[in-house]
Amino acid sequence: MIEDYDVIVIGAGHAGCEAAHAAARLGSATLLVTIDMSKVAQMSCNPAVGGIAKGQIVREIDALGGMMGVITDRTTIQFRMLNRSKGPAVWSPRAQTDRMRFSAEWRRVLENTPNLYMWQDTVVELLIGQGGGVAGVRTALGVEFRARAVILTAGTFLNGLMHVGRHQQPGGRVAEPAAHGITEQLTQLGLRADRMKTGTPVRIDGRSIEYSSTIVQHGEEGHYHFSFLPEARSTLKKRDCYIVYTNAAAHEVLRASLNDSPLYNGQIQSIGPRYCPSIETKIVTFPDRDAHQLFIEPEGEDTHEMYLNGFSSSLPLHAQLETLRKIDAFRHVQLYRPGYAIEYDFFDPTQLLHTLESKIVPGLFLAGQVNGTTGYEEAAGQGLVAGVNAHHRVHGLPPFTLERDTAYIGVLIDDLVTKGVDEPYRMFTSRAEHRILLRQDNADVRLTPIGRALGLASDERQALLESKQSQIERIVSFAREFTVPAALLNPLLSARGLPVMQQGQRMHDVLLRPHVGMLDIAGCVPEVREMLSHIEAPRHDEIIEAAEIQVKYRGYIEREQRFAERLSQLDAITLRGKLDYDTLTQISIEARQKLKRIDPATLGQASRIPGVSPSDINVLLLLLGR
Repeated sequence: MIEDYDVIVIGAGHAGCEAAHAAARLGSATLLVTIDMSKVAQMSCNPAVGGIAKGQIVREIDALGGMMGVITDRTTIQFRMLNRSKGPAVWSPRAQTDRMRFSAEWRRVLENTPNLYMWQDTVVELLIGQGGGVAGVRTALGVEFRARAVILTAGTFLNGLMHVGRHQQPGGRVAEPAAHGITEQLTQLGLRADRMKTGTPVRIDGRSIEYSSTIVQHGEEGHYHFSFLPEARSTLKKRDCYIVYTNAAAHEVLRASLNDSPLYNGQIQSIGPRYCPSIETKIVTFPDRDAHQLFIEPEGEDTHEMYLNGFSSSLPLHAQLETLRKIDAFRHVQLYRPGYAIEYDFFDPTQLLHTLESKIVPGLFLAGQVNGTTGYEEAAGQGLVAGVNAHHRVHGLPPFTLERDTAYIGVLIDDLVTKGVDEPYRMFTSRAEHRILLRQDNADVRLTPIGRALGLASDERQALLESKQSQIERIVSFAREFTVPAALLNPLLSARGLPVMQQGQRMHDVLLRPHVGMLDIAGCVPEVREMLSHIEAPRHDEIIEAAEIQVKYRGYIEREQRFAERLSQLDAITLRGKLDYDTLTQISIEARQKLKRIDPATLGQASRIPGVSPSDINVLLLLLGR
């Protein structure tokens, strides 16, 4: 046994897997400690990856050299691009995956990563060195492992308590024990902790569903996927999802059962996710709604187990079952297990640096739900950043951070450490002020050079990016120079009810018209069709789409880049350690208190703290001589 490591990762959820993989790939001797090695990267809730803004995070992880996108693509059973009716700034990829194969594939990757070791056990205590920094961990088996950096990614396991009606059971996940001791130790060391709540729906036996009473939701065919590596593709059989709706009879059962709901009888005191509410919360919050949409999602390629998205609940089993049987598709439904709620400990993320290292315990990094977030994707993004920074700290390298105009991961971490959380944090496109720059299609352009400089992104990724960029530029240059004959395109324009051209126009200008795409033009103009035929497969459609976005949205993109550059000037002004906030009577009391508590690194971060006004920032600028 090796007892000394560079980095120890506690927990093998989505944050822990990315953290351990990143640290080991960069060269740190890394130990991943998990309660159950058969539950690596377990999808505790829905068997899906991506979604609104979450899909952008997964593409960013992939572009940097992380693994979530690759493993999702290898285990996908349905893929959809959400928000296609809107602009490309909010297009968001989402995949249904085979839950068991997703976990198995992650374990295969981890076990074949050089420098990475695994240990099945529960960490009950952190070892603290003489200087107050982390020095390793002690496990339930009494084993001590030493390390110069520790990453805590315990998910919902810290003092986890599950609820089904009035029944309570300690646990971090169904059939898995909770972890005790770490919260108590860290609060004694000065970290602020609190409780949050999340939940998960019932699991249904698909053989008991009457599919004739559902609406089929097919996946999309085409070039969409998560990883920019073309060989990471699923060979699994594709499966459909289904839509059903609750009804008034089901709502009556729910209302009659509220006295037994832990959320409404005082049993649960902690805060749940606003944007993924339980079914009982929906009927209380929206009393006038007669129906709520539910999604039936398969858990894998060849299983009958179905996930009922939208029916998260902690009601008693009999209430959940009775409610479902009021819905036509579930009249004879059989369950694998009920939905349940879980309460767990998290730590105030404003106690972290942007590297996700604790300000209080040097060498301790926190990532995932222990920072108050919800979602596999948010956890994985944090895990990758924590893994890189743990490696950098151990080896004396500079900190690694991502800016708000560079990545959704940068927005996520800046929100956490600057604003904190008062409910489980979920990423949305609306949280990013530069979302036209942070599209899912250009994540590789934004981040692969950064991943390459870190040592995470491979030569293959860099070569693919350079090839893609050169082909996009070839298409854009052609569009600027080539004139589209009016006679060839006007029949299409007329058929779509669009204004026809009076004379030939440059292809670039034609593409600025709404409802006219590059492939539309290629279908009418042989020269365009010939030029596009030379774009390499299998990335042909992806490259054409990226070029079209550059042409159509060039004005918006350039304007947003200028705006981001102006904002970045504040982020270039360092603040930490330069002012004594207690003595600053020129700014508001609220601003003084929050600046002291969060201790922002830059003036830009200070400007994003709720309660710090623009006038407060102007005062700080004057005091800094700027």
